[in-house]
Amino acid sequence: MTSAELPDLTTYDGVLFDLDGVLTPTADVHMHAWQTMFTELFSAWGITPAYTADDYFRHLDGKKRYDGVASLLRSRDVEVPWGDPSDDPSADTICGIGNRKNAVFERVLRSEGIAPYPGSLALVDKLQAAGTPIAVVSSSKNAREVLAVAGLLERFPVVMDGVVAEERHLPSKPAPDVFAEGARMLGVDPARSVAIEDAHSGVESAVAAGYALVVGVDRGAGADALRALGAHVVVDDLDAFV
Repeated sequence: MTSAELPDLTTYDGVLFDLDGVLTPTADVHMHAWQTMFTELFSAWGITPAYTADDYFRHLDGKKRYDGVASLLRSRDVEVPWGDPSDDPSADTICGIGNRKNAVFERVLRSEGIAPYPGSLALVDKLQAAGTPIAVVSSSKNAREVLAVAGLLERFPVVMDGVVAEERHLPSKPAPDVFAEGARMLGVDPARSVAIEDAHSGVESAVAAGYALVVGVDRGAGADALRALGAHVVVDDLDAFV
């Protein structure tokens, strides 16, 4: 499909973006942080098989942090107490392990910074110029900090993130709840709106929430896999819509 054949996103009621891997390359930082933390944990606990990049896409990508930890450990038949979000990163609980990874992520983000993908920024510019409402729907509790570091926070009046999801007891993607809530917060009907995702779980979530158009951005998850999960269109970069 050529750029000329792609749908005009400005004709929809709203466009809701995932953050990591869609607006900013923070997915790379997350992947590095997860790999560092789980490689050390698996070695210390004698867990096999070793952590691989495939584990990220199968168990972590797009999910809330603690749900991702639980999913990955469960794949190795490892069960630990859930704990509490206030757990110290040294705690051997689901929350402690998740907080351990987040400490690595925050250190890298603050030391190296982050910039939006140029194609994604160009699409945001186009949508704003057309007056199309936009929002962020992210599982990350770091979403606002990432948006601020990337210079994007003021662009998005609605940020449906991991903090909001926890406050409102919304389940992780691939459940439809976060994308449904994002549309409600933006004041648009999913059946007349667009969701843009790069993660398997995110595409499933948007499809289940009934979005008129689900755009998959293939940053490594695989175009065929994104289509199989329900993405109507898959592109390599959002500059295809500009």
